[in-house]
Amino acid sequence: MPRAQLHLLPWLSFFFTVSHIIRSSYGDVGTSAQYPPPYLPTACYGGDAGQFPSSNLFAAAGDGIWDNGAACGRQYLVRCISAEQPRTCFLDQNIQVKIVDYVAMANSQPSETGTTMVLSEAAFSTIANSSATLINIEFQQV
Repeated sequence: MPRAQLHLLPWLSFFFTVSHIIRSSYGDVGTSAQYPPPYLPTACYGGDAGQFPSSNLFAAAGDGIWDNGAACGRQYLVRCISAEQPRTCFLDQNIQVKIVDYVAMANSQPSETGTTMVLSEAAFSTIANSSATLINIEFQQV
């Protein structure tokens, strides 16, 4: 290998390490609560029951991600990273949720207000103990 290329090896190693760390992180951090049925009508799709994924993994957007309705239909990877009570998060669980509603207009009240997103009961209980009211999440739009 030419001498000039040998000089670049430490930098390439550093670059690949950093890019792996960045690629494996979700990016944004926020809070999440849960909300119970009834879920219809929604701010995004009205009374159309076909809006919900068959997995029931969906969410209502909080003010921080609502984006004047542009959040409707967005998909997010979400995982619980911490909570006030120990052993609340299921740390090995990641879910993909679809935004179907806006928290401020949701048909039912969330367990906590002012959160980044409010997860359906099915989504919340997949990543955290369902008795919790508020969790800290990592999320990334996909």
